[in-house]
Amino acid sequence: MAVLIPAALVTFFIGIAGLIFVPDDIKNKPLDFDRGTIKIGNSVINVEIAESDAERQRWLMFRNEEFPLNSAMILVYPKSDLYALWLLNIQYNLDILWFNEKGKLVYYIEDAKPCENPLDPQNCTYKTTIPAKYIVVSTEGFIKRNNITNSSSLTIISI
Repeated sequence: MAVLIPAALVTFFIGIAGLIFVPDDIKNKPLDFDRGTIKIGNSVINVEIAESDAERQRWLMFRNEEFPLNSAMILVYPKSDLYALWLLNIQYNLDILWFNEKGKLVYYIEDAKPCENPLDPQNCTYKTTIPAKYIVVSTEGFIKRNNITNSSSLTIISI
């Protein structure tokens, strides 16, 4: 234990430092996400699709431009589960919506704040307690602009 605890702490802090001091060529490298269309309630929304593990891990990190309020990103998972989002290296507040495999809205958060302190992930990690397969994220104000309510549902048009 005398060796494992200090080694674990050093590894943790090196990992955090790596996330904070990511080289600019990685930060600024645009990802080319596939695009598609979904419908939430009566709103048709253009989406960028994060479907692979790498795309879901990178998703909006280091992205400076906000989504217009009629577009979003959809994170697609292979199965329903309790997925959380850590808003590390996210540049602006987000509206986040979790949908189950049938397209029913199971949870949402308006105006989720990104991490101000990467050493305190508790204040910038957002999760649902109900299994979901899809997470839709967009700029703060997306939920209000598209009149999304607890009874809203997701229809996938093309992804």
